[in-house]
Formats: sequence, C-alpha cells, structure tokens
Amino acid sequence: MEWVAAVLAENPKADIHTLIAIPYNPYEPQPYNRWTMRGMLDLDNELKVAKEFWDFIGGESAYETLLGVFERVGIELRDEIDACFERFRHQDLYRI
Repeated sequence: MEWVAAVLAENPKADIHTLIAIPYNPYEPQPYNRWTMRGMLDLDNELKVAKEFWDFIGGESAYETLLGVFERVGIELRDEIDACFERFRHQDLYRI
C-alpha cells in the first residue's frame, strides 16, 4: 500500500487498481479454490492466478509460452535437477 500512497501523494486523481497475484495454481486443472481467499477478496477483480496473471503481465498466451520454457528447460536439465534433489533425499528436513 506504500506505493499506492506514494503515487496518490503526487497525483491524488490517479486511477490505481491493486490486486493479489498467485503465479502458480497448485489445484490445476481445477480453479484456484483456497478457502482463505473466499470472502476476503473480490475474486473477479482483486485476484489473478496462473494463466490470468501471466497473460496480464506478458500478453495473450504468455502463460503457455512460459509453461513451454519450463518444460524445455526441465527436459534439458533433467539430470542436473535430479542430482540437485538427490542431495536432499536423505537429509533430516527437521534439523535446524
């Protein structure tokens, strides 16, 4: 909200719209349905999730392009990614 206040301090008539963005939908292919969001936000106007967010930022089909990039990189670097995760497989995740 600080940046909204800063903009409005310089231009009190500025047309500002804020929203919450969630770049990934863990419920895909189902819609994002986190119970904590219901009743807190105007979901149609204050929340953008996954495709809606990335297409808003990057234009039409930005989400599909981004998914393609992740898929290609994942395929190309599969061995390195697997090796990285293998290092954590036997670690005690609760140890501080």
